[in-house]
Amino acid sequence: MDNRSPLIARVKMCAVAACCALLSVLAPVTVLCAEEAEYHTPLAGEPLNGELWGHRFDIPARDRDYVRSFTLGGVFFSPKLGSDWGVPFGAFYRRKYEEPWRSRAVIGGFVNELDLARDFGHFQLLGHWDNNTVPFPTDEIIDGKEMKSTSIIYGSFNGGVGVGYRLPVAPFQSDNAFRLKLLYNAGYLYTGRVSDTGADVKLPPSTFVHGFKLSADYDSIRRNLMELPHEGWAGGIAVELGRRNHWRDHTFGGTVFRGDRTRDYLKVSAFFTGATGIPGLSERHRLIGILHGGFAPKDSIDRFSAFRIGGGPFPSETDDLYRYWYPGAMFNQFPASDFVIGSLEYRYELLFFLYLHLRGTIAEVNRPFLRQDSFNLSRLDFTHDYSGAFSLGLTSGLPWDSQLYLEYTYDTRILRNGVGGSSFLAQWSKSF
Repeated sequence: MDNRSPLIARVKMCAVAACCALLSVLAPVTVLCAEEAEYHTPLAGEPLNGELWGHRFDIPARDRDYVRSFTLGGVFFSPKLGSDWGVPFGAFYRRKYEEPWRSRAVIGGFVNELDLARDFGHFQLLGHWDNNTVPFPTDEIIDGKEMKSTSIIYGSFNGGVGVGYRLPVAPFQSDNAFRLKLLYNAGYLYTGRVSDTGADVKLPPSTFVHGFKLSADYDSIRRNLMELPHEGWAGGIAVELGRRNHWRDHTFGGTVFRGDRTRDYLKVSAFFTGATGIPGLSERHRLIGILHGGFAPKDSIDRFSAFRIGGGPFPSETDDLYRYWYPGAMFNQFPASDFVIGSLEYRYELLFFLYLHLRGTIAEVNRPFLRQDSFNLSRLDFTHDYSGAFSLGLTSGLPWDSQLYLEYTYDTRILRNGVGGSSFLAQWSKSF
């Protein structure tokens, strides 16, 4: 599960105003911002004061260089995905920039991630840690169905060291920079059979894994009070080269993945996110577009090295923008050898703490399907699939420095093998 959390805006308002938020579409609202001739969206970190339904509010300036939050939520499916009607999630998030040190941590228990940087002017020494050590059996969802024969125990833990270059860029907020990173990563991949593992499944050995990752990204996005993209663009590219020390042929879904072809792997991925206004309309109306793509040479990717595409909330935090994201999916739901996913969102600001999202998504993904050969035997093939999704979402600030995100998504085919279906995401986050 990919447990990355968005930054949480600290919204100070009375409980009465929060309870009325969902009924506010038709309500007259006056926000009294000093020296403001026309409406401007409140931006992240800036102070705000005014009056709402007869209640005064005063939101102080916020230090965006130090953020702590806790997130709880779940995603629910109709019809179910595999054997699941829903999946819960939760994580603790911490980010602190205090020269010369920068740190970021996402703690989910069995899945964790930590990044540390020591600045020397614009140059940096970098450290990284991640682990995905879920102790329960994992099976793949193929053709929209849970394949019990693919159920295995597997996981990894990985550490890295490297060097980087960071140059702040306009509008010079805590997350606005051009960054170049080179990391050497080394870790351990382990695999194991369980009672449901199919007799035709042959696992590779547990092994030491190491390699290099080179990445470059640029973020000039100005976020609003809810930490949603308001204006600007961000983009990046990453190249990852890895090697498994001990490797051999292994089978998955009746298909043999040759050890000599999959021992070494190369993956290239890129992303773009942009936010802008609509000519002739106020700042309440925004357009947000995102594009993700990934490529790996044919026959070099297997179950353990493939890109993992999953769902979750719209990626908006600077270190989360790269996440391979398809709305309505489980976290890290299915492997892919190459993909292109694009989304266009219209967002309307109902109130300074309440936003409505309408989003369309299209995707082309080369992912595993089970096929029947001439002998009526099942065989796994990576096959290109096309799909679309429509999403309706709502972001709202709440009392006690918290935020609520709700999203409904209808997917046309990719999550359930040609059959449409719905997903509902609910996420509550609190900063402290």
